[in-house]
Amino acid sequence: MSDVEQDVSFMKRALRLAAQGRGMTRPNPMVGAVVVAKGTLVGSGYHQRAGGPHAEIIALRRAGPRSRRATLYSTLEPCCHTDKRTAPCVPAVIDSGVGRVVVAMRDPHDRVNGRGIQRLRRAGITVDVGCLGNEAATLNEGYIHWVKTGRPFVVLKAAMTLDGQIATASGESQWMTSVKTREHVHRLRSQVDAIAVGVRTVLKDDPRLTVRLPEKHANATHPPVRRIIFDSRLRSSVNARVFQELERFPTIVATTRLAAATKIQQLRNIGVDVLVLPQQTHRVSLRRCLHELGKREIASLLVEGGSELYAGFLRAALVNRLYLYVAPVLLGGRDAKGLIGGLSPKRLNENVGVDNLHVQSLGEDLLITGDV
Repeated sequence: MSDVEQDVSFMKRALRLAAQGRGMTRPNPMVGAVVVAKGTLVGSGYHQRAGGPHAEIIALRRAGPRSRRATLYSTLEPCCHTDKRTAPCVPAVIDSGVGRVVVAMRDPHDRVNGRGIQRLRRAGITVDVGCLGNEAATLNEGYIHWVKTGRPFVVLKAAMTLDGQIATASGESQWMTSVKTREHVHRLRSQVDAIAVGVRTVLKDDPRLTVRLPEKHANATHPPVRRIIFDSRLRSSVNARVFQELERFPTIVATTRLAAATKIQQLRNIGVDVLVLPQQTHRVSLRRCLHELGKREIASLLVEGGSELYAGFLRAALVNRLYLYVAPVLLGGRDAKGLIGGLSPKRLNENVGVDNLHVQSLGEDLLITGDV
């Protein structure tokens, strides 16, 4: 095996390790690391939760004295700043005595972004950057988007019929898809920082917006997924289920000055984080809201409905990915609820393009994903 092939092989292993932290490390990125001495893996680890040891630290601890003159493979540049809950990794890497570090990609965070690599090189360690960098970037695409834009990575998720309807004329939509699909949705929920719906969904469905995983997938230490409600006039009832169990499931309401001050205070009194934001055509400014959520370390957001909120996000060009769960039924009718609300564009070239389409089976249903 050539040196390049060996680097690729061990970095693949580090990437597989990193992926085990999916949904557990937020708002931190997923990171995996392995230590290799004379072609033999002597230590490995991955970042398991925010506030816990980083992948490099775990791998070096497991390698112990065998780290001397070994090679450390890390899926992300080791951190070097102290403005966080854990000690920086770079001093520990230097103290370990490794002779070479292979990094898949630089950390785009402005407190790192090449500084960790520079410090390692100044300490006399050989550092190579870029091995499987694209794969590493894909793994942490949500984190990278948040760091670079200040906004969460937005996933629009919907359940619909083959003819693109999400509800009947009366608003009935539960349950359109199968049990297997609903389990998949909860796993998707567990991998994001927050779940968002519009006020009409709260009024119509009274959802809990919580993560409910099968016992085999449940994890007691899973960080809480926050709930976001877009409600420009605060029409939601304080007795709605999204305002219950607030200690376990923190909830944010995005509203405007169209809302009554008494209602704002009432929600704040029970522990709801109320954001009073600028309005656009009597609705919450979505772009401004996303920046506020980004400040609250929400790096990924799952938008679950309804059609008017979908339309707002799509027309503001704020959606990064689609997850469309399609049931094998036809609903039809001019008065059924289509996927995207509001008025249709007058011209075909005003469409929203979708790239990298992928279709997979979920039992009797289909899952269509794509990049917007």
